[in-house]
Amino acid sequence: MKKTILMAVLSVASFAVQAQDIKPYEEKMNQIETEFQSIETAYKALAKKDPASFSNEEKQQVSSIIAKADSLDRIQTETALEIADKFKATKYPAKYVAAVMYNLEYEQLKALCDPKSGYYNEPEMEKPKQLLAAFELRHPGMMYKDLTMNDLNGKQVKLSQWAGKGKYVLVDFWASWCGPCRQEMPNVVEAYKRFHDKGLEIVGVSFDNKQLQWSAAVEKMGMTWPQMSDLKGWQSAAAGIYGIRSIPASILLDPEGKIIALDLRGEQLQTTLESLLK
Repeated sequence: MKKTILMAVLSVASFAVQAQDIKPYEEKMNQIETEFQSIETAYKALAKKDPASFSNEEKQQVSSIIAKADSLDRIQTETALEIADKFKATKYPAKYVAAVMYNLEYEQLKALCDPKSGYYNEPEMEKPKQLLAAFELRHPGMMYKDLTMNDLNGKQVKLSQWAGKGKYVLVDFWASWCGPCRQEMPNVVEAYKRFHDKGLEIVGVSFDNKQLQWSAAVEKMGMTWPQMSDLKGWQSAAAGIYGIRSIPASILLDPEGKIIALDLRGEQLQTTLESLLK
C-alpha cells in the first residue's frame, strides 16, 4: 500500500517538474503566435488587392511581412524541434509538432512521427501523420509519376513530355483562386526568367475548376511556361497521385526525373536553383 502511494507521489512530482520545464517554451510559442496574428492582420488587408496593382510602398510592406513571417517560422520551428527532442517521452510535443508540420522537411517530419515517442498517439498528431502519408507519395529520392491532363488549349499533354528529358523541372501545383499561390507567383516568374535558358523548365498543374479563371490568371501573372489541368479542383488527379493537401506546393525534378526537393518558395527557390544551374 505504502509503495503504491509512494509511486503515485513520485509520478505527480515528475509531472510537475516536466510542466515547470515546459512553461518557458509555452510562453515563447505563445508570443510567436501573437506576432503571427499581428502580421496576418496586416497581410489580409493587402491581400484584398490584386498584387499587380500594388504601389511601391505596398510592395515594400509585403516584403517586410514575408521577411517577418519567415523569421517567425524559423524560430517557431527551431523551438518546436527542441521541445520534441527534450520532452520526447511526454505528450507535450504533439501540439507543437502539429503547429510547425508544414515547415518541416520530409525527413524531419518522419523522425517526429515516431511511434515510440510519448506523444505519438495524442489527437494533435493526426494531421502530422496524414501529412507524412502525403509526403510518402512525393518525397525526395522518388521518381516522378506521370500526369495526363489538358493544356490551356484543350490539348492532352503529359508531364513526361518535360520530366526526365535532361532538364530540371519544377512542377508547380497552384490555382487561380489560391491567394498564397498568386502571392508567390512573381517569385516563380522571376525564377523562370533567370534559369529557363540555363536548363530549367516549369510545368504548372492547376487545381482550378473553371477554364476562364485559370487562363485569365496565367495571362495576367505572366506564366509563360507549360500548363495542365483536369479542372477538377481538389478532386484533381494530382492530389491523389502526389498527396497534395495544400497549395502552393511543388516538386523539383532532376534531369532524370527524380524528386530532389519539395515546396521551394521565396528566396529558397532562387538559391536552390542558383546552386544547381550556375
